[in-house]
Amino acid sequence: MKIKIFFTAICSVVLIGCSSGKKVVNANPKKVVLAPAPTLSGSSSVTEKVSELPTLKQNNKIVRATPTNTEEYIKKYAPIAIKKMHEHNIPASITLAQGVLESGSGRSSLAIKSNNHFGIKCHKGWQGKSVTHDDDEKGECFRKYKYPETSYEDHSQFLLTRGRYASLFKLGHKNYTGWAYGLKRAGYATDKKYPKKLIAIIKKYDLSKYDRISRNNSVTKLSSSNLTSGYHKVAKGDTLYSLSRKYKISVKNLKLINSLNGNTISIGQELKTK
Repeated sequence: MKIKIFFTAICSVVLIGCSSGKKVVNANPKKVVLAPAPTLSGSSSVTEKVSELPTLKQNNKIVRATPTNTEEYIKKYAPIAIKKMHEHNIPASITLAQGVLESGSGRSSLAIKSNNHFGIKCHKGWQGKSVTHDDDEKGECFRKYKYPETSYEDHSQFLLTRGRYASLFKLGHKNYTGWAYGLKRAGYATDKKYPKKLIAIIKKYDLSKYDRISRNNSVTKLSSSNLTSGYHKVAKGDTLYSLSRKYKISVKNLKLINSLNGNTISIGQELKTK
């Protein structure tokens, strides 16, 4: 009898433990649909460009390096912003400026740990993964993505699916000033200087040039711009030593500016050379 009572008590504890897990979702959630995780080797010309982003090996896995400055961030994500512009009619300059501002050029903890580049909170209806992060209040719920590209797509969907942003799409994708002030009026950010900050970033880094890139000439225009200067795409037979001699830079500095922990480089990898 005592054995039976003991066994029953154990089962009760196990059942209670199994039912205690909670998901960070809101009551009565509406389904939020996101594009599937990006296939970086896809046929899209812009997607192919994205697959050439700087990478390095860590624990025998290929991972993308975190941008070390704003110029590198822009180079890395401009193709995605242009792609989203042509898909959703949101200025690439606005998308990039918001990414720079919200993610600290990809170096904020939210961007590094959660691939959230736009500071988008969970909000009602979010059924994906989430993370707590201190913002306006302590321990707020923010969206977490598997890929940075998914964050860019969700940013577009966030604006597309909320009525308060509808008027912005009537401005077209070349009126970044209208978009900057419109985002503030619609409540995207509480900072009163938010529009001026976006515009300042756009002007400083000449981001409006991406708004003028046509769908068919995306890769051609990007390749011919100064975005590719100072980089080398690793080809078969390349080594850090051969590249150091070619670009007159020491192997030590080559590894340093590319955040390389070892001597391994991969074909197709882009390395900074100055």
